[in-house]
Amino acid sequence: MDPVIEPAARPATRGRRVPAISGDDRERAILIGTERLLGERSYAELSVDDLAKSAGISRPTFYFYFASKEQVLLSLFDKVLREARANRGDVLLHLDQGEEKGWRAAIGAFVATFAAHRAVASAALAAQFTSPAVQEQWSQVMDQFVGDALAAIESERRRGAAPDGIPARDLATSLSWMVERNLFASFAGQGPAVAEERLLDTLVSIYMLAVYQR
Repeated sequence: MDPVIEPAARPATRGRRVPAISGDDRERAILIGTERLLGERSYAELSVDDLAKSAGISRPTFYFYFASKEQVLLSLFDKVLREARANRGDVLLHLDQGEEKGWRAAIGAFVATFAAHRAVASAALAAQFTSPAVQEQWSQVMDQFVGDALAAIESERRRGAAPDGIPARDLATSLSWMVERNLFASFAGQGPAVAEERLLDTLVSIYMLAVYQR
């Protein structure tokens, strides 16, 4: 009887190489996971272990990208601010083409962006009272807000569209902090607060009254 010839074993099929996860992907995963967690829990309640787990990495790997959860928040908030500035563009340089329209676009860019990232914005606004680093970042942000508003108000006064009155820097400072406090109250659920659906209209109306006195 002829011997049974077993079929030759097929050479092992090489599996497709799993693409290596880049450092940028891991960093992005940390940021995305942290923003998601901030929508569920407060910043104070989160630990580095929580942030690492949300990104699918180990705690030691987390520290390769960020020194602390504070640095993650700083990075997230910086991204939100850059997005808001990009959305605003240069509308404040063209108020002569429509004053209310221009201010609405400028303020609306921040209202819309902070609303889209309310968990990050609320965490950063709250953390400024306990974190010197976040406080410094927010102070720099407010300096830029005030500077932009100041330049716009002075420009409107030079062209005769806005009357003189309160010193321009004082007015710009007061209006900028008004926006900051209203954003925090509305998006962080702090009361009393202007209803979110009326927030932009309210802020724009106050700007028009304060800057143009009409």
